[in-house]
Amino acid sequence: MDPSLHIAALREEGGRLSGAAAAAGLDAPVPTCPGWSVRDLVQHLGGVHRWATWHVTSGESRETTAAEDARFFARVPDADLLAWFLDGHASLLAALTGADPSLHCWTFLAAPSALAFWARRQAHETAIHRVDAEAAAGGPSTCEAGFAADGIDELLNGFLSRPRGGLVSDPAIALGIRAADTGDAWTIRIEPDRRTVTSGLSPADCTIRGAASDLYLFLWNRLPAGTPAVLVSGDRAVLGLWRDRATIRWG
Repeated sequence: MDPSLHIAALREEGGRLSGAAAAAGLDAPVPTCPGWSVRDLVQHLGGVHRWATWHVTSGESRETTAAEDARFFARVPDADLLAWFLDGHASLLAALTGADPSLHCWTFLAAPSALAFWARRQAHETAIHRVDAEAAAGGPSTCEAGFAADGIDELLNGFLSRPRGGLVSDPAIALGIRAADTGDAWTIRIEPDRRTVTSGLSPADCTIRGAASDLYLFLWNRLPAGTPAVLVSGDRAVLGLWRDRATIRWG
């Protein structure tokens, strides 16, 4: 996807999240993020948006310091929280929209450019947390098919292809993923010390099929393991491993 499409998605997702958070109320629990309230969710994402904006606007090739992070993620009073979130969201949109396509700054996943990385990462960060806010408000969530397939690709070829992480298995196992509506497919092989991802369906211990939106939310652990929207064939223990160990950190 072109960065402009990710920026457009980020714009929409932030607005939807704010609306869902207001509907749910700040005290509402977030069922997809056990232990979090909507307050925690909005505080977290507002900090993430400010953290990302700093990287885009500073052009620095380093990570942020503890002091900078403390400023971005400083607690905000309830009365100001949603307005604070929207202000940070608007600042991030302005930074990405105004960024030079040749922007150079710190990133943590492979991408065609720093601008492409930050636009894509923040669009999906915001989309997944919009789903969380809608879960707190009691409503169902879906994502546009092409955007969802792009998010699956970022998860597999970005986050989970990095050398570190707890998603490992000895003996090695493989999970196949097929998005019925877009035709996209991937196979991730989970080994004792790494993960490797290939395009297309290869022989796998377990294969999941469904609409791209459902697979996107399922792989981000935002849909329950037994959801009928995702068809499972093969060894379901592979999905148990995924649920337990496919945890994501930014850097």
